[in-house]
Amino acid sequence: MAYKYSKGWYVMQLKNRGIRYHPVGRKKLELYKTWVVRNLYNELNSKE
Repeated sequence: MAYKYSKGWYVMQLKNRGIRYHPVGRKKLELYKTWVVRNLYNELNSKE
């Protein structure tokens, strides 16, 4: 289990939604910095 709001937590939340790769960069989420993964997570939450 990852600490809440850590990079691992954001990656885990995105993978639970079925997102394994960055939509633009097409690389695995684990390769990106924390702020990139966090922004992707926040974009998905703002749409809902």
